[in-house]
Amino acid sequence: MHIIEESRQNALKKVNEELIKMYWKVGEFLSKETEHASYGDAYIDEISREIQETFPGIKGFNRRGLYRMKKFYETYKDNEIVTPLVTQISWTNHLLIMSGCKTDEEREFYIRLCIKENYSKRQLERQLDSGYYERYMLSKETLLPESVKKLGENPFLDSYVMEFLDLPNEFHENDLRKALIRNMKDFILELGKDFTFIDEEYRHMI
Repeated sequence: MHIIEESRQNALKKVNEELIKMYWKVGEFLSKETEHASYGDAYIDEISREIQETFPGIKGFNRRGLYRMKKFYETYKDNEIVTPLVTQISWTNHLLIMSGCKTDEEREFYIRLCIKENYSKRQLERQLDSGYYERYMLSKETLLPESVKKLGENPFLDSYVMEFLDLPNEFHENDLRKALIRNMKDFILELGKDFTFIDEEYRHMI
């Protein structure tokens, strides 16, 4: 079973790699062609029609999709650090990162995070929505103000975003426990991936 699953995952990774390479090449072609003053929206529409006629039913190559490929290439083409990494995450996650990040550093951060944690779309969306990059940067000691450094500990790494629990402003410990159990998967994602959920309550002898 392990051999089959491993081969299946390797095949999916290879398919994704080839797909991203294709989108990159299409984006590069469109970027260079539209540098000419005579080209514009009409040119993109023409390319989209030609693709649809040649490959009926193909998805992702409408006008919007082609502009995304062009933006994808132009976003990373001059970044020698990130360029080798782009084939290692899904196109869906690339679209989330391009639309949700403002700087090269933030985009690289989330790309590396996706690779390391093998994030799904939902997992990446949650980290983007919760401002994980900003919280991580605040946790860097060199970026903390002197007043915080003097506390002797970093308060930001120990701050977890619990909006998914949907608790009232005032709640009891028992309410927190029950909410955590109902939402254990999201809670573990917030803490990190080095945790295992055993049961609702697990007693052990000391």
